[in-house]
Amino acid sequence: MLEEAQDEEQIITHVAGLDIGKASLVCCARVPDETKPGRRLQEVRTYATMTRSLITLADRLAVLGVTRVVMEATSDYWKPVFYLLEAHGFEVWLVNARDVKHLPGRPKTDRLDAVWLCKVAERQMIRPSFVPPEPVRMLRDLTRYRVDLIAEAGAERNRAEKLLEDAQIKLSVVVSDLFGVSGRLMMAALVGGQRDPHTLADLARSVLRRKIPALEQALTGRFSDHHAFLLGKMIARVEAIETDIREVDARIEAQLAPFAPAVARLLEIPGIGPAAAATIIAEIGVDMTRFPTPAHLAGWAKFAPGVKQSAGRRKGNGATGHGNRYLARVLGQIAVTAARTDTFLGERYRRIARRRGAKRAIVAIGRSVLTIIWHLLSNTESRFHDLGADFYLSRTDTERRKRNHIRQLEALGYTVTLDLAA
Repeated sequence: MLEEAQDEEQIITHVAGLDIGKASLVCCARVPDETKPGRRLQEVRTYATMTRSLITLADRLAVLGVTRVVMEATSDYWKPVFYLLEAHGFEVWLVNARDVKHLPGRPKTDRLDAVWLCKVAERQMIRPSFVPPEPVRMLRDLTRYRVDLIAEAGAERNRAEKLLEDAQIKLSVVVSDLFGVSGRLMMAALVGGQRDPHTLADLARSVLRRKIPALEQALTGRFSDHHAFLLGKMIARVEAIETDIREVDARIEAQLAPFAPAVARLLEIPGIGPAAAATIIAEIGVDMTRFPTPAHLAGWAKFAPGVKQSAGRRKGNGATGHGNRYLARVLGQIAVTAARTDTFLGERYRRIARRRGAKRAIVAIGRSVLTIIWHLLSNTESRFHDLGADFYLSRTDTERRKRNHIRQLEALGYTVTLDLAA
């Protein structure tokens, strides 16, 4: 049976493709030949990636009448070119390099790559990557830098713990948080020259004072001036990073002000806190027209199983692939946090985890959260409504128990007719 295809081949008449490097780029522009209908003219030039050269490039593309400029996502070198051309009013597309692989067996040069990219773009055989608007990009820079700072602080704390182990100071065995109030006081005293275990243990605060005998044993070691020097540097670095994190948090809060209504709606979802809401908006923005359906958003975030089929058989294990790691990290944290709550998402996590394991449950909850986020951001009037932890029990489980009872009675030779009670 023949079906009508929805695709319509349409040539982009005025298009340019850029092959970008660190110091220079090659631009291929293709436009119609006004003197010979049906023929196309092609111009290939090399430009430096300095600002003045990029302005010259923008002016030349404007003279040629180019409307769409396509470039590969090459490291971070694409960013200044993309932003400048975007500011000059061009429709700029960033494409995944995997989508425009050159044909095997053919020569590969920057010039040929630019020509190939331009030809593929004019026939609309590629699709653009998601590049958020400038306010969201600025927020994204801050939230991603915050993640890096937290990782650096964690690495420095681990170094401090290893240093104490080297000095036979087993403080982390007794203290749950080495850089808590009590832990910091004891380490500061060690750096200051105090070596007496009893005096050090007496610095414990709050409920930790119940463990003073264990602390005295843990603080008996061979802590030297060498260890004190290194530990002092590590503590200072952790404190400096923590100061930077607080300053970045304040900047994030100020950058989030225009998105306050969206943040308020996201905070209604179980497991989402202020930091998670900021990361979500930074990674996907607030304009959901870029993702026509929740499935598009889940597919872009790689929270949907991949489909591979050949000869009528499915291949692979349905893995989702690698998507946005910052978004994936925060969705995993949301799923784990929601799993501890008495909500629909919490019960859904527990049901899936019992049957298919925690990892699949995290992906499933992450996709559910993305679906909720899409609806909340698509409609400013929508609000989150929790279906409740008894959602499955009041629906699915009721039907299952009813079927089981009917089968048991029929196995005993009864004919079962069900009538609703008055």
